[in-house]
Formats: sequence, structure tokens, C-alpha cells
Amino acid sequence: MLLFISPIILTSGACASSQPSSNQDRTSRAPTPPKPYVNASAPSHSPYDWRNFGETKQNWQLNDRAREWRGLDRTALNLQSASALIVDEQGNVLYSKNARTVRPIASITKLMTAMVVLDTGVSLNTRIRIVEDDRDRLKNSRSRLRINDAVLSRREMIMVAIMSSDNRAAHALGRTTFRAGTPAFIQAMNRKARALGMNNTQFVDSSGLNPRNRSTAEDLVKMVRAASNYPLIRETTSRGEMTLRPFSDGTALQYRNTNPLVRSSEWTVEVSKTGFINEAGRCLSMQTRIDNRRLYMVFLGANGRLGPMGDSNRVREWILTSNGRTTAAR
Repeated sequence: MLLFISPIILTSGACASSQPSSNQDRTSRAPTPPKPYVNASAPSHSPYDWRNFGETKQNWQLNDRAREWRGLDRTALNLQSASALIVDEQGNVLYSKNARTVRPIASITKLMTAMVVLDTGVSLNTRIRIVEDDRDRLKNSRSRLRINDAVLSRREMIMVAIMSSDNRAAHALGRTTFRAGTPAFIQAMNRKARALGMNNTQFVDSSGLNPRNRSTAEDLVKMVRAASNYPLIRETTSRGEMTLRPFSDGTALQYRNTNPLVRSSEWTVEVSKTGFINEAGRCLSMQTRIDNRRLYMVFLGANGRLGPMGDSNRVREWILTSNGRTTAAR
């Protein structure tokens, strides 16, 4: 019998110091937007609008897709992640493991960072310089964006942050988006989480380096779905690699997606974000298509560098085998 995710509600609608004035634009000096400031929902006529999902469960009749899912043998799927949730585009839960357990989510945080920046309407062409305040002093993570030397457009900062998970880029976005700096940005992240119905989620920085960035697999399905409404996020997180030139001498840096599944011919990944800190383990959230069906997958707390990717491949094989397929439908 199918399970159901709790109602998903959508509405229309990492510390900081001031950046040098030469790198600020007129928009960044504008007043902080009113609360709440969100713009992530699909139109009300969208087939993926889940605002009323779950309210009439007793009267719900199995649709054709749900009938197909009834053939899945859930006892045959043994995932290694501490928490996992697989949901289709109609809200049917194919698999759930500790989906409401609150856990650190590491760099999956950066999907929310990108959405908040894009919601504000600030110029994506503004050039932003990486400064000393963007250095990670919590985990001492590395970045090829050199302090006081690297300059990228805001669009490129978003791309580096969500595709290759650069922490300095994510911090710079949080530092420069609002006039009040990072504190206002973190408030906006948490307001948006509430607006998306992510009631068991908390953000304290824009990079995910702090283990107090916490959520559940159930909440992250909502976040991935919301992120899929942003063309820049879809295009960036589904690409395998890119080349940028952040330095004045034109030196090129090549960046690769931290999710190797996007480079696999067996996968169609539409939205993706990985994460790792010691407290969180290996994490992955993504929107993908398997056998021509859109699915939302979240894996948290996996062990081993490729732990979430292994679980992803187990899910894919499980679905294709259950439907008598031997090759992926793309």
C-alpha cells in the first residue's frame, strides 16, 4: 500500500562584513524586502502543485501511476543512507526511511541560498570579489577562488556554489545580497523554508558548513521541487562541468559537478545538490527521471564518498527491474 508525504505547501510570491563599495550595485543597497519574500511556486494549474495534496486521502483513488507503483517490492530495496525518501511527481511515496528525522544537511543548504538570491531580483551581472570574510574558518575547507583576487558575476557565484559546492562563493552570496548582510540573508532563508512548509528545517549559514543547518528528507523533497522552478538552478545543477575565469590574468578554472550521476548516460538528472561534512555524512538531493517518470530523491547520512550515488543506482535498478526493464528509459 502506498504511503503519503505530508501536505506540501508552496506560495507564489557562510559570517559577514560589508563588501567594498566598488563591488556593490544599486540593488544591494536597497532596503531589505518585506516578509515573507518568496517566489518559488509553480502556477496554480501546474500538475505538480501539491498545496492540497493529502487533504482528501480517504477519498483518494489509485491513479494509473499509483497502480504501477503497487508492484514495487519495498523489502527488496536495502539503502545504506541513514535517511532516505523517494517520491514521485504526484506525491506518491515509493520508499521512506527515517524521512522525518532531523539531520545536518551540509551543502544541500546551497539550493536554498541560490533560491533566496534569485528571489530578490538583484542583478546577476554584478561583479563580486571574494574577500577575507569569505574564508571558511569553521571547517577550513579549500577553495580555488583566491582571497582579494577572484571576481565573478553574481550569476557565476551561484553556479560555482550549487554545481561544484564552493563555500567561498556561497558565503559571498550571503554577504552581498541584502544591505544588512549575512544576518538578513539567513533570516530570508528561514522565512522561505517556512513558506515552503519546511517546518523541521533551520538554516544558520549560506554554505552548509555549520552542522546546525538541519532538515529532514521529507522537507528536502519540498526544497528540491521548489528549486526545480528556477531555470538557472536546473541548468547549472544538471550540467557536468564548466569553465570560468575569475582572475584578472584570465586564468581558466574548470569546475565539475560534485554529483557524478549527471555525467552518466544512464541518468537524466534535472536538479541536483550534494553535501558533506563529518556531522552530516554524505548527502544527495535531486530531481531525476527514471523510466520516463519524474522522481524526487533525498539521501542523508550515507557513508563512503559514493554512498548516495550507490543508493541512487540501487533505486534505479529496483524501479527498472520491478517494471521488467533492462535499460533506462531516457
